[in-house]
Amino acid sequence: MGRIHRLPVDLANQIAAGEVVERPASVIKELVENSIDAGARRVAIAVELGGKKLIRVEDDGEGMEPEDARLAVERHATSKIRRAEDLDGIATLGFRGEALPSIASVSHFVLRTRARGAASGTEVRINGGALAAVTEVGMPEGTAIDVADLFYNLPARRKFLKSDGAESAQVSRVVTQLALCYPEVGFTLTSAGRKVLQCPPVTSLRDRLYQLYGERDDLIEVRRDGGIAVVGYVAALAPRLGSGQAEQGPTRGPQNVFVNRRIVKDRTIAHAIIDAYSVASIKERSPEVHLFISMPHTAVDVNVHPTKAEVRFRDQSHVHEVIRRALGDALGRGPAPELQLQAPAAFAPSPTTLPLPTSYGATFPSRWAGGAGGAGEAGKAGGAGRPEGIVGADFSRPGSIVGADFSRPEGSRLEGERRESPPTIKPMMALGQFRDTFIVAVDEEGIAIIDQHVAHERVLFERITERLTQGRLESQRLLVPLLVEMSPAGRQALASHGADLERLGFEFDDFGGDTVRVAAFPAILGREACEAAVRALAEDLEGLDRGARVEEAIKKIAATMACHAAVKANYPLTPEKMAHILEELRATAYSTICPHGRPVMLRLTRREVEKNFQRI
Repeated sequence: MGRIHRLPVDLANQIAAGEVVERPASVIKELVENSIDAGARRVAIAVELGGKKLIRVEDDGEGMEPEDARLAVERHATSKIRRAEDLDGIATLGFRGEALPSIASVSHFVLRTRARGAASGTEVRINGGALAAVTEVGMPEGTAIDVADLFYNLPARRKFLKSDGAESAQVSRVVTQLALCYPEVGFTLTSAGRKVLQCPPVTSLRDRLYQLYGERDDLIEVRRDGGIAVVGYVAALAPRLGSGQAEQGPTRGPQNVFVNRRIVKDRTIAHAIIDAYSVASIKERSPEVHLFISMPHTAVDVNVHPTKAEVRFRDQSHVHEVIRRALGDALGRGPAPELQLQAPAAFAPSPTTLPLPTSYGATFPSRWAGGAGGAGEAGKAGGAGRPEGIVGADFSRPGSIVGADFSRPEGSRLEGERRESPPTIKPMMALGQFRDTFIVAVDEEGIAIIDQHVAHERVLFERITERLTQGRLESQRLLVPLLVEMSPAGRQALASHGADLERLGFEFDDFGGDTVRVAAFPAILGREACEAAVRALAEDLEGLDRGARVEEAIKKIAATMACHAAVKANYPLTPEKMAHILEELRATAYSTICPHGRPVMLRLTRREVEKNFQRI
């Protein structure tokens, strides 16, 4: 007797169900997608015990005739495709004819449906894949499906389900994604008799985003038209303000990505998202994104994953570049975070989020433009040269590479420099400095407070990375080499990235023992900053994985270089120098954060000022 035999139909269906039906949330996804394909404008979902006891999905779609209702629960029966050629341009969410029979094989399944214009409906009952009854019923036009006791006949699968709360959370996440992608469809989700989500039909993505997430001023709009269109909303680069402090940027959040209105998880898209954010900042982040990508159906293959969660692009690199540029342009236009004043209790209707700092007392030891000098410690050193540790900020040197070249016409850019988006901030007029650290400026929108070090760091970072695309930075040789003692790990980190460091103008080798000899350094740095920069580079590069991409290492190096070359805090600036920094900042592609993710400026809008003076 042979060892190979055919599996029973019910067992084959249960095995197939293991690929399509992972948990209650995947059941709901398949059923709701069928509702959308059927032209539904309202979909109601109800679950009990996280969907383990009962899942009910009701819609007002076109419904089915009795014969179609019977065929719908048979394997590979579908109305979506007819020929093999149809697989080249699938425009529907479902197409395989596997979902309903797979779900019915692992549950007590009831399908009720009534076609539009029909006098009555049809009810189909299936228990564990076995047809129990087909009857005529009265019901509204549309389709209603009950899935009870999921995996009741597969106890091994059922015990791997999470807690009721965890499964309910997954259900809520999937329904939220579907509702986000189809704002023209009304969605209702009820869990254990409690209404969790209710979204009436709306006309725009912005309205649906508000229904699901509330007012989100921290998200910026993405919009790119063309053969591959990209629209949606993503987390801004600038930190959000709340609870009296600034959060350090969009480090983590939900990522909802749709291709031709299909929920997907794709490595190409995920990499493009991270790439877009890493251009502006080396800080690791998994930012919140809600992206909708549209392209010809023939340019994407959706038939590559059992649950249709993955896709394959015909031109993967082009898709990556389009998404990266679309996000990059949007991020470059992102606003600076806004401050909110805290009015006296007698006037304030409710507490606001961020009072102005009061730790400096009633006096302001700042050095105002046109004034006689600062009252702070740096102000006392005003005419005595640069304070110790101020590197790469020698504004007295005409033609300096550090970005303080006042010999060039105001606002001019170096040859080869370019931006992917227009200036994000309007021309500002510097009023002066606060504590020789922050530039206070005004424009037609309000008052801006700019961290001079962070702003200059942003400018230098973009200038360094731009010049590196053209070759290497200018190097300055030392008459007497600089000897720097380092840890073995630090020396190894520098050695492993020697070629990258040479592009930035460094030349060094082992001097013996724990000492590194530096023979040349980038002209952007002053000699006094060279040792500190080398140590910082070693520390940064030591943290990179050995398999890190060259681009990642270069960005780390460029960020460290910019930080050490930028003008420091507690350093007095003349009005001309402040004006120069502001003008250079306007010309950067990402003016709201430094490469390490810190905010460049905070804004106090005209509206906020007028509101607290009770003018509006």
